[in-house]
Amino acid sequence: MATTTRNGTTGADNGKGHKFANAGAAAGGFVGALGGSFVPPVNVTVNNNKNGAARGGSGGRSHAESLLPAPEFTSPAQVRNYCNTLRAAAVTLSIEVAMGAEILKGVLAAVPDPDGRAFGSRVRAAKVARKMQRSADALRDAAKNAAACYAVFQQEYEEEINRVRHRARKPQQPVMNWAQQ
Repeated sequence: MATTTRNGTTGADNGKGHKFANAGAAAGGFVGALGGSFVPPVNVTVNNNKNGAARGGSGGRSHAESLLPAPEFTSPAQVRNYCNTLRAAAVTLSIEVAMGAEILKGVLAAVPDPDGRAFGSRVRAAKVARKMQRSADALRDAAKNAAACYAVFQQEYEEEINRVRHRARKPQQPVMNWAQQ
């Protein structure tokens, strides 16, 4: 049997029974808004380093910078690593931001239009979400440009790269010709 507390809620729910009632309605509206669209599954991994001050304090790298390696370009391998890491991070962020734009549009479309216009809430939600979708498009373009950067690097510095490659090869061992005696 549930008891009633001073604030009028039952003891069984501790005042939390209706806390997420609107969130469920928003999620239902979101699912309905996305009825015909395809949303790929995305796994998000977050590394939480709360002891950042112990590792170097203000001299350490911020969270945004830690997505990329240090910009040290002393070898072609470091250029390739930096471009590939940038491309991978931009692709991942592009997908996350695009999904965020769809979620934002779905949630905002559930907010009633103050003027009572037909489809007014959807129009307003689309205007807001369009800016976030443009951010996702820009991140996708950043991924393309990172891949193109390494391709252009290989083209422009092909001579220097090949010169070092030939020196780095081990000399071939002489082949024994047993037929010649």
